[in-house]
This record gives sequence, structure tokens and C-alpha cells, in this order.
Amino acid sequence: MNTLLEIQDAVSQLSGEQKRALSLWLNSQMEPEFDVAAEEQLLKSLDRALHEVDAGRGVAIEEVRKQVASWAAK
Repeated sequence: MNTLLEIQDAVSQLSGEQKRALSLWLNSQMEPEFDVAAEEQLLKSLDRALHEVDAGRGVAIEEVRKQVASWAAK
């Protein structure tokens, strides 16, 4: 398969589940798109989080794991 039309034809023959799996895989191949403002906000947020941890106001990883497990169970 070396043309977009051939790929599109092959995709049209996939089951719904296979198309969903392909979609997830394709999305995982995309580079995240950050604009400068979003990147700056992320870095500031990470700095604040580090200061919180350094000040002893962080959450133990075991507690985070429990919380995430409870979210996944819902």
C-alpha cells in the first residue's frame, strides 16, 4: 500500500473495533502540539508542584495510586 486511496480502501474494510484500534494507534503517533503560552503555563504549573513537594505539602505516591485506582473502578 503506497497511496492514500489504497489505505482508505483498506480501512473501509475494517470492522468497527479494528477502526477504533487503528484510530487510537494513529493518535498515539501524533506529536503533541503546544503553543508557547501552553508550554509556559505547563512549566509554571510544574514549578508550583515542585515547590509544594519541597515544602512537604505533596501527596505520597501510594495515596495517588489508591485515588487513581478508585477513579478507574468507576
